[in-house]
Amino acid sequence: MSNDARAAARSAAALAGFLIVAGLQLAVVLAVLWTVLKSLPTDFALRAGVPLSIATFGALGYATWRALRLRRRPPAGVAVPRADAPELWALVDAAAAAAGVTPPAGLTVVADATVVVGERTRALGLGGGRRDLYLGLPLLQAWDRGRLRAAVAHELAHGSARLGRWAPAAYRGRVAVGRLAPRWSRGRNPAAAVLRAYARFYRRWDAPFSRAQELAADRIAAQHAGAEAATGALRDLPVLAGMQRLFHAEYVGPGWQAGQVPDDLFGGFLRVLAARAEDVAILRARGPEPAGAWDTHPPLAERLAAMAPASPADPAAPESVPAAMAPASPADPAAPESTAAALTPASPADQRASESAVAAEREESAGELVPDLPALGRALQAVAFPPAGRAQVSWDDFLSQARTAEMEREAEAALATVARAVGTAVPDAAGILELAADGRLATAAASIFPGLTAEETADRIVELLSLMLALAALRSGVARWRHSWTGTAELVAADGAHLNLTDVAAAAADPEQAEAVRAYLARIGVDLAASGGERPAARAQVLGGLINLSADGRRTDLLVTDLGFLLVPGLSRGKGVAAKRRLQQIAAGGVPVSGEAGPATAVATMEPPGDGRRFVPFADVAEVTSLPGRRRGWTIGLHDGGTLTLRPSLDTDELPGGWSAWDDAVTFLTGTRLTGTR
Repeated sequence: MSNDARAAARSAAALAGFLIVAGLQLAVVLAVLWTVLKSLPTDFALRAGVPLSIATFGALGYATWRALRLRRRPPAGVAVPRADAPELWALVDAAAAAAGVTPPAGLTVVADATVVVGERTRALGLGGGRRDLYLGLPLLQAWDRGRLRAAVAHELAHGSARLGRWAPAAYRGRVAVGRLAPRWSRGRNPAAAVLRAYARFYRRWDAPFSRAQELAADRIAAQHAGAEAATGALRDLPVLAGMQRLFHAEYVGPGWQAGQVPDDLFGGFLRVLAARAEDVAILRARGPEPAGAWDTHPPLAERLAAMAPASPADPAAPESVPAAMAPASPADPAAPESTAAALTPASPADQRASESAVAAEREESAGELVPDLPALGRALQAVAFPPAGRAQVSWDDFLSQARTAEMEREAEAALATVARAVGTAVPDAAGILELAADGRLATAAASIFPGLTAEETADRIVELLSLMLALAALRSGVARWRHSWTGTAELVAADGAHLNLTDVAAAAADPEQAEAVRAYLARIGVDLAASGGERPAARAQVLGGLINLSADGRRTDLLVTDLGFLLVPGLSRGKGVAAKRRLQQIAAGGVPVSGEAGPATAVATMEPPGDGRRFVPFADVAEVTSLPGRRRGWTIGLHDGGTLTLRPSLDTDELPGGWSAWDDAVTFLTGTRLTGTR
């Protein structure tokens, strides 16, 4: 047996240790229970045996099952049959042949910039099953065929047995434990402590083979697609993922929360990639983000160095090649012939032929592998970003309405603050100009910003007037937005001419010029009292969810949004799957909110009414206190004097990112209250 095969077997054995540790834990509890029952009088032991067994062995058995149960969450996507994209499937088949594995059973195009092989595993990955390839649409849009070939070959190579028959199981188990380990540090699962301790040993034991296996997959990708394509894929995949996050944060998110959806979401992403080359360069220079504790990939520099061809003149070069990447020795009878063929460097003639083939197809877009990529993008948008009641509009309208909606929320919050300061309602820009004309706006600003100088306060007044005048011009049809994929939107006149409302706002701040400003605005058609009309219901952005919490003693599910917490009455025990599915449906539809005084006072407007749901805006939270003791818990104090106590239960579960979103929200709330800022 080769060294790699022995390392794979050791890794798989360490993986099986999780099952052994879990079984021993149950055996110890059972032995203690048996000893206790034998020491009791027979009659009492017979009566107490069943409830004691359920409370100890039964509870621990259920907790162990939950701790080791893998939930398969296939990402939302569009399945691509072989007949619909024969060229794409041919690329996948060639990559599978290069990796020495069977082609995946299915191919699904997903929204994220990723390439992932999903497998239906058993027993923590010791047993395999159906394999599906999930391929990100952004890769088809932005990459050439060479990089796509390299990325697909790398992922499929994780299932290769060329480093030993147990290598695929070792990789599956590593991924499975990486998904389960974060759950073992959450909640009150009594089986988690022992598993968490063993996981630390497993990670140290498995790390060398994990590194070797990833480097072997890199070498297979480089041999199949060419070193240049493989290194390009390694460098650019994090960059593409970063640009996608930027795209959703700056372009999609505001309009999505305002109740709109673009008619061609992925087409917009392609425009951003083309227009923001400088941001792409910055992300590429910055490099990938630090890997998580359970990330199987070595550092990027090490992976790139391992794929670089060794110099024949360098006598130390062979020693620097990792063992997993080195060609198998012909003298080793245990090394399979396929291993030597896969890992031995190609001959110069073969290498030149491979480089020529890669160069010939480098300029070919991977998008040509799918007959109608824009149609696929629209189909994927319908699945991955369902409108859920949002209005579908063009990108120009989407960006315009998003920016206007942001201004509406800012204006509502500002008007409410000014109204409290002056003691009377201030409904629109006309009301603000009246306050500026009689000097009350300056007095109100001084009371709202007591720590600012007179000059700084005057600047705040001009900012408010600029906001209100711009909003009135938009509502009157005098102004519109002109957008750029490379910068911020610009407010221009309806005919596209330059429109300078900042100087007008500065003049309006002077009480002596208020009437002249009002006359000028009327002359150009600005109605200061124009209504914004009906707006789509705004949606709070869902950041994560928790299932089966205890809220003041009642079973409750919870969604964490960017505006507050949505509490949903929980289902009875044993309906965890149904509860998760229900919460996912609520999250997918978005949490409709209305803000009479801006987003700071947003309240939920849930349908149907009276179903027990409750929205707790962040603005209503006075403090968050962590409860002492081993049992985790939090008390949320509200400004109205009320409190809300939340605790995890034995069967508490999460939507993806749920606990992380909760921790971020608690950190935000405690941090803002400690510093006195909002």
